Amino acid sequence: MTSKISIHATIAADRASVSFVAFSREQAIQCNITRKALEQCFWAPTGASDERLLKALSDGYERISARVHRKFLAHPSSSVHLDVVDFAS
Repeated sequence: MTSKISIHATIAADRASVSFVAFSREQAIQCNITRKALEQCFWAPTGASDERLLKALSDGYERISARVHRKFLAHPSSSVHLDVVDFAS
């Protein structure tokens, strides 16, 4: 079973991460991914605009949702935090 990212993503006030909701096994999971992960792993340029960060999130949908699902299955929680290290393998 795969997870799905909602279309409602928001940039944190400090612009250090993007928050979104994913669903795994019909459970809503509050997620966030760091700006650093989007820049280093999903082609967002350093210092990217909010729109570009959201595009990087959208463009990386398959890989990000797969990682959310795997982290949720390994450690069920109401939230998942993603950083560069989560995409290092």
